[in-house]
Amino acid sequence: MDSKDLENKIIQNYQKDEHMMILVFAQWCINHDLDPHALYVKAYPNQAANPALQQAIDLTVSKEESEDIADQTLLGVLSLFGNDDLAFVVNEEIDNRKKK
Repeated sequence: MDSKDLENKIIQNYQKDEHMMILVFAQWCINHDLDPHALYVKAYPNQAANPALQQAIDLTVSKEESEDIADQTLLGVLSLFGNDDLAFVVNEEIDNRKKK
Protein backbone atom coordinates (compact mmCIF):
# COMPACT_ATOMS: atom_id res chain seq x y z
CA MET A 1 0.00 0.00 0.00
CA ASP A 2 1.55 3.29 -1.05
CA SER A 3 1.30 6.49 0.97
CA LYS A 4 -1.62 7.83 -1.10
CA ASP A 5 -3.66 4.66 -0.50
CA LEU A 6 -2.83 4.78 3.20
CA GLU A 7 -3.86 8.43 3.37
CA ASN A 8 -7.18 7.66 1.66
CA LYS A 9 -7.82 4.74 4.03
CA ILE A 10 -7.15 6.95 7.07
CA ILE A 11 -9.53 9.61 5.73
CA GLN A 12 -12.24 7.02 5.06
CA ASN A 13 -11.88 5.55 8.56
CA TYR A 14 -12.09 9.00 10.13
CA GLN A 15 -15.22 9.84 8.13
CA LYS A 16 -16.84 6.53 9.10
CA ASP A 17 -16.04 7.16 12.76
CA GLU A 18 -17.33 10.73 12.49
CA HIS A 19 -20.64 9.45 11.09
CA MET A 20 -20.86 7.02 14.02
CA MET A 21 -20.28 9.90 16.45
CA ILE A 22 -23.10 11.87 14.82
CA LEU A 23 -25.40 8.84 15.02
CA VAL A 24 -24.60 8.38 18.73
CA PHE A 25 -25.42 12.07 19.29
CA ALA A 26 -28.69 11.86 17.35
CA GLN A 27 -29.80 8.67 19.12
CA TRP A 28 -28.93 10.13 22.53
CA CYS A 29 -31.14 13.12 21.68
CA ILE A 30 -34.03 10.85 20.64
CA ASN A 31 -33.60 8.82 23.83
CA HIS A 32 -34.02 12.03 25.87
CA ASP A 33 -36.88 13.52 23.83
CA LEU A 34 -34.62 16.21 22.38
CA ASP A 35 -34.42 17.46 18.81
CA PRO A 36 -30.94 16.61 17.48
CA HIS A 37 -31.16 19.25 14.77
CA ALA A 38 -32.12 22.00 17.23
CA LEU A 39 -29.25 21.13 19.58
CA TYR A 40 -26.79 20.94 16.71
CA VAL A 41 -27.86 24.34 15.37
CA LYS A 42 -27.56 25.79 18.87
CA ALA A 43 -23.93 24.65 18.93
CA TYR A 44 -23.16 25.39 15.27
CA PRO A 45 -25.57 28.07 13.98
CA ASN A 46 -23.75 28.37 10.65
CA GLN A 47 -24.14 24.66 9.87
CA ALA A 48 -27.95 24.32 9.94
CA ALA A 49 -27.99 22.24 6.75
CA ASN A 50 -25.81 19.29 7.69
CA PRO A 51 -26.37 16.23 5.47
CA ALA A 52 -24.46 13.91 7.82
CA LEU A 53 -26.70 14.94 10.71
CA GLN A 54 -29.85 14.40 8.66
CA GLN A 55 -28.59 10.99 7.58
CA ALA A 56 -27.91 10.08 11.22
CA ILE A 57 -31.36 11.29 12.29
CA ASP A 58 -32.87 9.10 9.57
CA LEU A 59 -31.01 6.10 11.01
CA THR A 60 -32.16 6.57 14.61
CA VAL A 61 -34.73 4.30 16.21
CA SER A 62 -37.38 5.09 18.79
CA LYS A 63 -36.13 5.39 22.34
CA GLU A 64 -38.05 2.22 23.20
CA GLU A 65 -36.00 0.29 20.62
CA SER A 66 -32.67 1.87 21.53
CA GLU A 67 -30.07 0.86 24.02
CA ASP A 68 -29.29 3.47 26.66
CA ILE A 69 -26.45 5.82 25.77
CA ALA A 70 -24.79 7.14 28.91
CA ASP A 71 -24.28 10.89 29.11
CA GLN A 72 -20.56 10.43 29.74
CA THR A 73 -20.26 8.13 26.73
CA LEU A 74 -21.69 10.78 24.44
CA LEU A 75 -19.53 13.51 25.98
CA GLY A 76 -16.44 11.32 25.55
CA VAL A 77 -17.24 10.62 21.89
CA LEU A 78 -17.84 14.31 21.21
CA SER A 79 -14.56 15.15 22.91
CA LEU A 80 -12.64 12.65 20.75
CA PHE A 81 -13.76 14.56 17.67
CA GLY A 82 -13.18 18.02 19.14
CA ASN A 83 -16.87 18.91 19.19
CA ASP A 84 -16.50 21.12 22.25
CA ASP A 85 -19.35 23.45 21.28
CA LEU A 86 -21.75 20.54 20.87
CA ALA A 87 -20.50 18.95 24.10
CA PHE A 88 -21.23 22.25 25.88
CA VAL A 89 -24.83 22.28 24.57
CA VAL A 90 -25.27 18.62 25.52
CA ASN A 91 -23.91 19.36 28.98
CA GLU A 92 -26.48 22.14 29.37
CA GLU A 93 -29.25 19.66 28.51
CA ILE A 94 -27.88 17.15 31.00
CA ASP A 95 -27.85 19.85 33.70
CA ASN A 96 -31.41 20.88 32.81
CA ARG A 97 -32.57 17.27 33.05
CA LYS A 98 -30.94 16.84 36.46
CA LYS A 99 -32.63 20.00 37.77
CA LYS A 100 -36.11 18.64 36.98
